[in-house]
Amino acid sequence: MSDKPLIQIETSLGEIFLELDRVKAPVSVENFIAYANAGHYDGTIFHRVIKGFMIQGGGLTPEMQEKPTRKPIVNEASNKLKNRTGSVAMGRTGEINSATAQFYINTADNKDLDHGGLKPEMYGYAVFGQVVDGMDVVYTIEQQATTSVADYEDVPQEPIVIQRVTVLD
Repeated sequence: MSDKPLIQIETSLGEIFLELDRVKAPVSVENFIAYANAGHYDGTIFHRVIKGFMIQGGGLTPEMQEKPTRKPIVNEASNKLKNRTGSVAMGRTGEINSATAQFYINTADNKDLDHGGLKPEMYGYAVFGQVVDGMDVVYTIEQQATTSVADYEDVPQEPIVIQRVTVLD
C-alpha cells in the first residue's frame, strides 16, 4: 500500500492521472479508493464546470441522477494541503463533514476553499491529491460550454463522462 497511490481517470475527453496523499488525507484517500474500486465513478460525469475555478464530478449520471453513496466522511481540510491549481479535493455541502463521493479538481489557486477556522463557513474543503498528468484534459473540460439543468448550474452542454477510475498502485 503506497503512501502516494496513483489513480487513472479515463474521461470522454482524455485521461487524468492523480497522485493521492495517504499520509496527510488518509480518510479521504481510502474513501476515494473504495468508491473507485467499487466502480462507483464509472459512467458518472463532470456535472459542474466553472472556468477559472474548478471541475467537479463523481456523483451524477449523464441523466443528472444522483448515484447512491455511503455515509459521509470526516473533513480533513485542516491537513495543510491547499486548494491550488491541479489539486483534487472532496466536494461537500454546507455541512463540514458531508463529503461522500464527489470530488473536484482546482483549475486555479482557490485560497478561499482552504481551511481557515472551525466555523462551518471557514472550515474549508479537504485536498487529498494532485494531478500529475493530464492537466491539459482538465483545462479542456474547463473550457466546455455550460448550461443549467434542473437545480444544477454550470453543467456541460455535452456530458463529459468519467468512463473509469482505476487505482494503479
